[in-house]
Amino acid sequence: MTHLHPRHVTMIALGGVIGAGLFVGTGAGIALAGPAVLISFTAAGLLALLIMRMLGEMTAEHPSGGAFSVHAEKAIGPWAGFTVGWLYWSAVGVVLAVEATAAAKIAAGWIPAVPQWTWVLIFMSVLTGVNLTNVRNFGEFEFWFAGLKIAAIVLFLALGAAAIAGVFPGIESPGVTNLEDFLPNGWSGVLAGFMTVVFAFGGLEVVTIAAADAEDPKQAIKKAVRTSITRLLVFYLGSMAVVVTLLPWNDSQVGASPYVAVLDRLGIPAAGQIMNVVIFVALLSAINATLYGAARVLCSLAERGEAPKALLDKTNGVPRNAVLASAAFGFFSVVLNYLWPDTVFLVLLNAVGSVILVVWGFIAISQIRLRRTTNNPVVRMWGYPYLSWLAFAAIVAIMLLMLSDEQARVQILSTGVLVAVVTAVALSRSASRRRSLRGRT
Repeated sequence: MTHLHPRHVTMIALGGVIGAGLFVGTGAGIALAGPAVLISFTAAGLLALLIMRMLGEMTAEHPSGGAFSVHAEKAIGPWAGFTVGWLYWSAVGVVLAVEATAAAKIAAGWIPAVPQWTWVLIFMSVLTGVNLTNVRNFGEFEFWFAGLKIAAIVLFLALGAAAIAGVFPGIESPGVTNLEDFLPNGWSGVLAGFMTVVFAFGGLEVVTIAAADAEDPKQAIKKAVRTSITRLLVFYLGSMAVVVTLLPWNDSQVGASPYVAVLDRLGIPAAGQIMNVVIFVALLSAINATLYGAARVLCSLAERGEAPKALLDKTNGVPRNAVLASAAFGFFSVVLNYLWPDTVFLVLLNAVGSVILVVWGFIAISQIRLRRTTNNPVVRMWGYPYLSWLAFAAIVAIMLLMLSDEQARVQILSTGVLVAVVTAVALSRSASRRRSLRGRT
């Protein structure tokens, strides 16, 4: 049986949250908060940091492909493990389709003769094949995908820093001119920006799922958590600082694609196509990691009797049936892309966009409860229990704020319906099991 090497796990941790959301979605945060998006990103990054630390603490003590689903079952009860596991699996199944659709849009722009739905079929087929082979193949693909994303951000930061310092050829340093109107939309803009950019950190949970396939799970997760958090904050905050320092925050191109806007400002030829390549790589990486995480969580549910036993089938350590079941919605999206190529992306995203907040909430409560029975954890959550409770309170606050926002309300309500349905099924199963046990006695 093959395993993930420490370098695989570390790069998965670094690359897991560097997705298309960073390269494209951050423009909406800048439009809402202006230069103060730096505050929004700092707050969102700190929340992500706390979630990752809590996950790291639990995973180092209880390594499992089910990760947070297993933690929730241990801490709260079988119904919680069932709920968070199936919520995550159903949500990432949709996200998988969204990622494949977004990658297909870019590829169709390069080669218009090949329709969008065909590209979805190609990407899903290739990356499903990768996930059906041994886990080390997944690790190698993700290692190089993550490496390319990180290299792109490091180069962007270097070029931006040179321009800000006034040493980039032909570019006069703007100094702090673009930062003078730091709070153009007040603190309400910062808050709105925070609600937008926090979702860019989704994906951090994959590394704790991958840790179960590492040669030494405890040490792998310990190293990954400790080395990746600060680097991620540097990547996110550093790149945003470059954008809002070099360009006016209300520039229309910044709102549409901040990274392209900066590269254009620096006179980099074919800036738009360069970023399209980076975004394309980020999306392929996301498809690969999403499929991997979904399959492992589904297999873990099957191991605990919360999913069909057929999903337990493994070859070379790979849960092949779970991979195929997890890829199913991605392949179904081929049909959706054929029928509604222009609207399928937003409809799918709105359906499950807020599930990650529910998963994070379960993570916080699970860590608070499990820590009471853990002595001297390998990875220790800071300021327990105060920072754990602060993270949970922040998650609840985000959900309430989304309810008060007209555009975000549909997304949070859709998530609420999904959570209610899955929780009802979980509670019904738990009640049925209790009745069955009483009947035997």
